[in-house]
Amino acid sequence: MRPPQSLWWSTLDERVEARASLASDLDVDVAVVGGGYTGLWTARELKRRDPELRIAVLEKSVCGFGASGRNGGWASALFPLGDEAVLARYGPQAFAHQRTLLRHAVGELGESIRADRIDAHFIKGGSLTFARNPVQEARLRHEVDGARERGLNETDLRWLDEHELYEYGYVAGALGATFTPHCARLNPARLARGLSDVVESLGVLIYEETAVTRILPGSKTQRPRVVSVGGSVVADVVIRATEGFTATLPGERRSIAPLYSLMIATEPQSSEFWRGAGFGQYPTFADDRHSIIYGQRTADDRIAFGGRGAPYHFGSSVEEHFDDDPKTFYALEHTLRELFPTFSGSITHRWGGPLALPRDREPSVVFDRETGLASAGGYTGDGVVLSRVCAVALADLVTAPEIVTDHTRLPFVHHVSPKWEFEPVRWMGINAGRVFAARADRVEHTGHESRASEMLRRLLGE
Repeated sequence: MRPPQSLWWSTLDERVEARASLASDLDVDVAVVGGGYTGLWTARELKRRDPELRIAVLEKSVCGFGASGRNGGWASALFPLGDEAVLARYGPQAFAHQRTLLRHAVGELGESIRADRIDAHFIKGGSLTFARNPVQEARLRHEVDGARERGLNETDLRWLDEHELYEYGYVAGALGATFTPHCARLNPARLARGLSDVVESLGVLIYEETAVTRILPGSKTQRPRVVSVGGSVVADVVIRATEGFTATLPGERRSIAPLYSLMIATEPQSSEFWRGAGFGQYPTFADDRHSIIYGQRTADDRIAFGGRGAPYHFGSSVEEHFDDDPKTFYALEHTLRELFPTFSGSITHRWGGPLALPRDREPSVVFDRETGLASAGGYTGDGVVLSRVCAVALADLVTAPEIVTDHTRLPFVHHVSPKWEFEPVRWMGINAGRVFAARADRVEHTGHESRASEMLRRLLGE
């Protein structure tokens, strides 16, 4: 299986050669299925706690092949659920704890990258969410007001009027924007590949091009086991860290819905272009449309830009050719040129891949001591920082389950999301959400409220 043809992979210092596959049976303390951020950070954290642990990581392709090496490069304090939903489910104390930990986690990610000497182009420049019509402006101003009511001040989230934008960054038609400092931009593939090298240097065994076919729970008489074509791995603990590819495993078809997010990248833009557009401190950017978009100014002065909108495929199917959706790529380029009318040159890279959407849009960290099975994931596209947070929680649970830590008392630890509906209900519901989001954005672009946005909120349970 070849690495994804993304901008990020093209910037790697060396050509990626797959590590050896698993070719015989193995006995270890911990087996990790999945060589993305979650699996690699978990292996790193476990080794930090106990250097003697025997750990093996099994990856179907090469480390960072999935969303970890393809995403938009936002290392943010974002959480898939909105503040109101977290407050309603868990209360103000748990909400405040989670909010504080995630904000700190952005900087801690950067510190870890520096400590491991990974050149991931990490710059903590914050994030801008633009309002490009009156409906978006009202919604974002309401978000700022709500943040004040929940104890956040201007150092956490502030409104920038049209004139203040030029100090940060500007897109065509912007009426203002919110700005938060709790975000960094990075090159995700450089982080994933660098992290895999660090983990391997700590003594973790990494087997690439090793497709796992089954994960079997342990019992009182036997330890849990991972089955692959090349051999089986018996361990005390088996950690599933498969994110958007979870649905391809037996029995997991309804655990998450694999949604496709696609990206494009431009040629490097001139210094004249960036003087006009700004983004000198490299903040990430989006606007407040319902069909999510996201972008960054890269280390070599390109615009890397992505968004949702590709169809969900019946039966939670995940196939390589789904990464290429011409209609979505066309829409992304159209939106990019609308945001940056002075952009010149061509689109040089197009790529995509699946992310994991749980039924309740809430991540989870789970460890069952009786079966020896553990898992983490369900980030809905916000996994760059969340994956490391979940990895710390997993390592705490595995090595000292009797101790409650800052990470293990996060409200989504021990949370189990409900299963998705059977098909065709799942297919109809998710794709209806895409239609409502697109319809709402078209109407709001004219400056009017849309009934489709209310229908979308009801569909999402907000």
